[in-house]
Amino acid sequence: MSVGYAEYESNDDIRLVENITWRDSDTACTVVLSQPNTDPELWHRYLDSAERNYRRHGVEAVVDAAAIRSGADTALFWTVMDHRGNMVGGLRAKAPLGCADDSHAVVEWHGQPGLAMVRKMIDDRAPFGVLEMKTAWVSDHRASRHSITHLLARTAFHATSVMGVQFVMATAAQHVLELWKSGGGVVAPIPATPYPDERYRTKMMWWDRRTMINHSEPEQVSKALHEIGEISTMLVAS
Repeated sequence: MSVGYAEYESNDDIRLVENITWRDSDTACTVVLSQPNTDPELWHRYLDSAERNYRRHGVEAVVDAAAIRSGADTALFWTVMDHRGNMVGGLRAKAPLGCADDSHAVVEWHGQPGLAMVRKMIDDRAPFGVLEMKTAWVSDHRASRHSITHLLARTAFHATSVMGVQFVMATAAQHVLELWKSGGGVVAPIPATPYPDERYRTKMMWWDRRTMINHSEPEQVSKALHEIGEISTMLVAS
C-alpha cells in the first residue's frame, strides 16, 4: 500500500514563508515544522538544545553544531514545545542526498565491515530522493519522552510529503530505532557500527513512502495522515 496523499515533484528548493504548527494531543505539546532561514532564532535554539542534550551523554561532538549552524545543508527541522514554551525535542532533515558521500552515514561506518552496504543502499536510492534525518533528541526529563519519540517517528511521513522524496534514512542506536519502527521505519540488514563510541551499536533505518504504511502501527498511520492533511492545507495557504 502506498501513502495516500498528494504527490510532490521537484521540491528540493521548497521555501516555507512561515513555520507550520499543530498541537499533538498525546504529548500536550506543539510541533513546529520550519526551515533555518524561515526561523533562524528557533533554529539556533534547537541546535543549542540538541548540543546540551547530547552533552549529557558525553557525545556532543556528534552534533557538530558549529559546522551546521548556517543551516545550509538542512531542508526541514521539527521542534516540540511544551505548554510552557520549553523545547523538549526535535530533529532535522538534511537536503536530499546526491550520493552516499553526501551522507553522514559513511563517516559512521568508516573502517567497518558494513560500509560498502551503506554506500550501495544510499547510491541505489538517491535517484528517487533520499532525506537523511539527523540530530534527533528528546529531553531526558520528560515523563512523556516515549510519546515524543513516537511523534518524531511520524516525521518521515511529513518529510516525504513536503519534499517529494521516496526515501527517508536515519542512523541511531538500535534500542532507539526500536521506538522509531512505529512510524514505518525498517532496520537495514547492515552490521552495526560502534558509533559514536564503543558504548553504542548504531544501525541504519529506512522509510519508503510506497510501503511505510504497511510497517507502521495503525494508530501512527492515522495520526500521520491527519498531520499531513494539516501541513498540506497550510502549505497551500502560504
